[in-house]
Amino acid sequence: MLTEGKMIEFKREVTEDIRKTVIAFANTDGGRIFAGVEDDGSVVGVHDPNGDILRITNTIRDSVHPDVTLFTDCRVEAMDGKQVIVVEVQRGTARPYYLSGKGVRPEGVFIRQGASTVPATETAILSMIRETSGDRYEIARSLNQQLTFDAATAYFAKKDVVFKDEQKKTLGFIGEDGTYTNLALLLSDQCTHIIKLAVFQGSQKTVFRDRREFSGSLFSQLEDVYSFIDRYNQMHAEISGLYRIDTRDYPTEAIREALLNAIVHREYGISASTLISIFDDRIEFITIGGLMKSISLSDIMLGVSALRNPNLANVFYRLKLIEAYGAGIPKINECYAEYGISPNIELSDNAFKITLPNVNFLTSANTKTGEKDLSERERQVLRLFDKAGTITRKDVEQASGISQATAITLLREMVSKGLIKKFGGGKNLKYSSGK
Repeated sequence: MLTEGKMIEFKREVTEDIRKTVIAFANTDGGRIFAGVEDDGSVVGVHDPNGDILRITNTIRDSVHPDVTLFTDCRVEAMDGKQVIVVEVQRGTARPYYLSGKGVRPEGVFIRQGASTVPATETAILSMIRETSGDRYEIARSLNQQLTFDAATAYFAKKDVVFKDEQKKTLGFIGEDGTYTNLALLLSDQCTHIIKLAVFQGSQKTVFRDRREFSGSLFSQLEDVYSFIDRYNQMHAEISGLYRIDTRDYPTEAIREALLNAIVHREYGISASTLISIFDDRIEFITIGGLMKSISLSDIMLGVSALRNPNLANVFYRLKLIEAYGAGIPKINECYAEYGISPNIELSDNAFKITLPNVNFLTSANTKTGEKDLSERERQVLRLFDKAGTITRKDVEQASGISQATAITLLREMVSKGLIKKFGGGKNLKYSSGK
């Protein structure tokens, strides 16, 4: 028979006090709350389990900070023939957790002492802050401990790398406490993070041709997503003298490196999907997670690497999926060196976007219009029309990084070639595609 203790709490009914116990368990060693059980352990049950679960999850989400929902699980169980709600809470990685209305103060932070939930002292709060300041998602304990590794086992075997319990500990699948880490979750068959892929007609997100979601082990996602993209990486033939030259729309190595970058460097602590969009003229890879601190875009372009998920990167390195840390972006640029066009990288505080241009798209378009000798700046201007129907001189200056005088000269020459059209005048002067 269960009894109350450091990791077990009984509640006769669901009240707001349950959030304090959740905080205490998350700040200490985890535990379980049984709603519908008297202090003496007798089961009384709950009358509205679905409604109570909704109230519990809402109060946890709205009242507890930082977000602790990743470390909680709420379910209904049968005990003595009655329905009881079990709230399972794991020790969090962002301690101290606190009531949002109270802040990180003793009146808002709780811990477990024996079978009681009590306010934490300032000393305990400072200790928690020091302990968790360096925690990373991949080394935190997985909420799901019922993990299987069929895909990972097959992948390690294919690469002729041993994958037993000893290696799982060395690689970081198993933490110091003997439980599975989030790294294990990512590479397990139960991985909850997904990649969403969409194929669009033309160069705008207006008409879908296909869409898929890929789940499971990151190894499976890597293989399945690459195979799916490869179906749309068409081959185009060009006759040069006596020879036929076959060119795929996208350099296969560039796709591989962009996909690996999206998987290895993603911020998995944020529950948003990696997005891949295929258009007629480009492929976009949008990864959750901006640049690491003290690293700039120019550093990335040079091959400087600051790993968000070093354990995950190490696994991929051991399996020879990546050759060297930080080599991905320079390698992608090298793939495009012979085509006269460059991949584009965009950043925000929480996202990283790589755009791979279709090397055959501009060639095909230029051949149709007789424009075989476009300069790189002219191509940059034409690509602006993929996102907008009209552009201005300032748009060209910002996109190409050129002066006002150079932009005026460039636009004037493109108008004379019939590549673009101008309309309006003065401050309202704009340009449209010449097609």
